[in-house]
Amino acid sequence: MKVFLLHRDHDFNVDPELRDVMFAAMMSGNLYAIHNARRELERQQRASTAPAPPSKYDQLAQDLELETLWTAMAGGDEYLYETAKRTVLTGLSDPDEIRYRQSVLADCLEYSEVIRQLYELAIEALAGERAAGSFWTGARPDWILNWSVRRLKLYLGVLRQLRRIADEHAPSFRSPGFGRFFAMVQQELADDYLEAVEQHLRELALGRGVLESAELGKGDMGRAYVFHETPPDPTWKQRLVPGKQPPSFSFELHPRDEAGFRALGEIRGRGLGAVADAVAQSADHVQSFFTMLRLELAFYLGCLNLHGWLEAKGEPTCFPEPVGEESLVLSACGIYDVCLTLHVRERVVGNDLNADGKSLVMITGANQGGKSTLLRSLGLAQLMMQSGVFVAAQSFRAGVCAGVFTHYKREEDAAMEGGKLDEELSRMSDIVDRIKPASMLLCNESFASTNEREASEIARQVVRAMLERRIRVVFVTHLYDLAHSFHAQHLDAALFLRAEREPDGRRTYKVPEGEPLRTSYGEDSYRRIFRDVEAPRAAVESGPGDARAARTR
Repeated sequence: MKVFLLHRDHDFNVDPELRDVMFAAMMSGNLYAIHNARRELERQQRASTAPAPPSKYDQLAQDLELETLWTAMAGGDEYLYETAKRTVLTGLSDPDEIRYRQSVLADCLEYSEVIRQLYELAIEALAGERAAGSFWTGARPDWILNWSVRRLKLYLGVLRQLRRIADEHAPSFRSPGFGRFFAMVQQELADDYLEAVEQHLRELALGRGVLESAELGKGDMGRAYVFHETPPDPTWKQRLVPGKQPPSFSFELHPRDEAGFRALGEIRGRGLGAVADAVAQSADHVQSFFTMLRLELAFYLGCLNLHGWLEAKGEPTCFPEPVGEESLVLSACGIYDVCLTLHVRERVVGNDLNADGKSLVMITGANQGGKSTLLRSLGLAQLMMQSGVFVAAQSFRAGVCAGVFTHYKREEDAAMEGGKLDEELSRMSDIVDRIKPASMLLCNESFASTNEREASEIARQVVRAMLERRIRVVFVTHLYDLAHSFHAQHLDAALFLRAEREPDGRRTYKVPEGEPLRTSYGEDSYRRIFRDVEAPRAAVESGPGDARAARTR
């Protein structure tokens, strides 16, 4: 049996870089392996003096505050956290695959209690592994057989419950994913099949002994051992009628004949070996089914948790419309930062965007005006769409991309061996090595660590190179020289947005279309520091390099 709730034709396949010891523990089906793996990772981190090498996802998670998203999806469950992390970072690139997952999620949102029942059922099945015990390497076939039979007996009860849920709720679900899943359960777990399995397990308990056949090989050594189903005991009529029973021969071992018992055990094991292997494989197959069921449902359970948070605040959500990566499509209505709203009590301001056909989106405007928030909103929406999750917006339509990359400004680090600009250039170099055509690059105040002329020239060359490789760039900047140079070219493929600022300095956190302005609104900084003092004219007309001077006067 296959689950196929995350993909149409294969099991969930995580990005290779995310296949660490934690994911191996998740795939083992052992409910206690996750906790032990986490403790081992923490122990190694404490013992190691050298920092772990950065993952290509570390920068993305830091810049988009993905920890907040994963924590909300987890709801305090470590397994849900790890599943959400790996699923969001292992995005889909096929719009049809995204829509397939969206339809499954829509069923989950409508029938959340059934999903939770299925998830708890998978946990119950995997918890039975511990009750069945374990065997050691080199265990005899009869031990393996006994252990496997105990496992299957525990699974059988859970499979019956799964069949009852399918019979009761299958007509209500509309997604192709759940439709196929419940049809598979009803077909492969039919009543006569479950009864036959139960009968076989009773026989495999070997309550009436073992019936084997063998042939004599060279040196009168036994070969071709075959385990047979034990025939039913003869009826009283068969016992009374002579000649109705086949001839039989028997022998007895002395109670102290240890060598004889060992030889008899070896003969018994040769016949049971193939049966024990087959039954163990059957138990492993059922275990892998429940392991994958729990893993895939954990993602949807995380989505339910996140949806509950947003719904409680009255924040809108929508299922986005994905289109092929060859289309330069990016439009949204009421898009907002899902991580920001999870941190504050009030609802956050949403923005509208129409960047269809635009490969460059340049965002300028006053500080604290919502530029970085909009940038993070777009990155989160793209990741959530390509993982099949709803998006924090009233509507969202975008082309799938080959990857999302971020280049944000960093705070000063006393441990840095080089300058801040060197660090920025190094991170951009790493991105250039990994980025592919049809990707999305989000830049937030990149290269602002140097003077405006130098920073603008570096950023211009980076942006031009990215656009030539068919990479969409969304760039938040205070560099007027940079923004104006692109605006002056009147590029059809460029969109310019500017954070709103009221005449009195208030921010609306709306970022509509608008050409770049030379001013950096130094007056706002002056008023924020020197309240109730009239700002000097120099502060009002200051450029980007003079704003810091105005604050210190």
